Amino acid sequence: MKYLSTRGDATGAEGPRSFCDILLEGLAPDGGLYLPVQLPQVDAATLARWRGLHYAELAFEILRLFIDDIPPADLERLCRATYTESVFGTPQITPLRPLQPLGDGLFLQALSNGPTLAFKDMAMQLLGALFEYELGRRGTRLNILGATSGDTGSAAEHAMRGKRGLAVFMLSPAGRMSPFQQAQMYSLQDANIHNLAVDGVFDDCQDIVKAVSADLAFKRRWQIGTVNSINWARLLAQVVYYFAGYFQATTGPGQRVSFAVPSGNFGNLCAGHLARMMGLPISRLVLATNENDVLDEFFRTGTYRVRAGAVETSSPSMDISRASNFERFVFELLGRDPARTRALFEGGSFTLAPEEHRRCAGFGIVSGRSTHADRLATMREVWARCGLMVDPHTACGLKVALEVMREHPEPGVPMIVLETAQPAKFEVTLREALGPQAPAPGRPPALQDLESRPRRCTPMPADAAAVKRYIETHAVASAAAA
Repeated sequence: MKYLSTRGDATGAEGPRSFCDILLEGLAPDGGLYLPVQLPQVDAATLARWRGLHYAELAFEILRLFIDDIPPADLERLCRATYTESVFGTPQITPLRPLQPLGDGLFLQALSNGPTLAFKDMAMQLLGALFEYELGRRGTRLNILGATSGDTGSAAEHAMRGKRGLAVFMLSPAGRMSPFQQAQMYSLQDANIHNLAVDGVFDDCQDIVKAVSADLAFKRRWQIGTVNSINWARLLAQVVYYFAGYFQATTGPGQRVSFAVPSGNFGNLCAGHLARMMGLPISRLVLATNENDVLDEFFRTGTYRVRAGAVETSSPSMDISRASNFERFVFELLGRDPARTRALFEGGSFTLAPEEHRRCAGFGIVSGRSTHADRLATMREVWARCGLMVDPHTACGLKVALEVMREHPEPGVPMIVLETAQPAKFEVTLREALGPQAPAPGRPPALQDLESRPRRCTPMPADAAAVKRYIETHAVASAAAA
């Protein structure tokens, strides 16, 4: 399996890249995002064979379709070591919970039982294992540069802490994350973890990551990689839980499901889009945004209108005004036309021709948005009718899913809402929704004193040059080229 860039110059003189090459590289040299030259197809017989597999076995079967430069025995071992009950809390890894009181056929898929209580753990734990494996095989080092609006950072740092040959430089918008999210990142004392609190919003952090990655000389000298969803391996790992959810919600061949996905950077929903293109019987992918509704506006109107900055909301992990992963979808929408994709995204905002926008319907994506009041109301309703606490991002997905189910019902088609995070990460908003009389959201014993732990974090201006200087001073030993 080889990979190309959404902007055409994927590959350099050697031709399309292998999985392990792009694993360590992240963004393509031309500024585009990697995709397989051809997506593998999954037929009914394969789905029948996969039904009933343990999550680790399912992950191996899917990943091996995309990875041919890691020996199968090694890849299977990495999957089995990653997806365990001891790490993710349940033997099913991503169990479904029926929400029958809210809607017939409505389910919540638990994705946040990992170490940092967020769905990002599902991919990041595997990514950490893949990085360590490949770096050990090559005898080299990697400096990981990432941006986070909340959960990516802590998931990446907890997956990479103490890993041989790795340093993590994580940019986060200063003061924009929940107190729990900040403490979960900034309390880490590992020498290979560097938290940089940027004076700006998430989009500034993301722009710095892209600017540093675009400096090929710097990137190669310091061996810069990424863990954001621009990294293909992370997106690939997320494809697996769509198949796992499908198998739990259905009983036999020919059945379809829909998924509702809280969306900011489009990575989570893009994984579902890829699963659907592979042949998973997905009827609809319901994209749910908060007040930063650049994606909802696109699917309604065909206009992708980049905002000057993200609005701060009670669902901070979705406070994104430029969805970097969206380029992969547009590349497919335009028939894999790299020149047109490059022109659109280098220009920032754009409007598709009407016939191009109409193709979105063929991908089964519908969209909606929530406000702060909507999320609070949904959190109250889920607690009152189901006895379940949910975080504000998951509440966004539930609100839009219920809206779609009422306005465009699909009898017999389950609707699976992807859980985003544990409510303990957003206790202030939960208290606002449920009132002071509600019990405290549960958190693991190891995290009871999280907010009171000493913190280690470096303030940073929203300036790529300043970040480069910091990397040069703190990069993992022996990372620079001789």
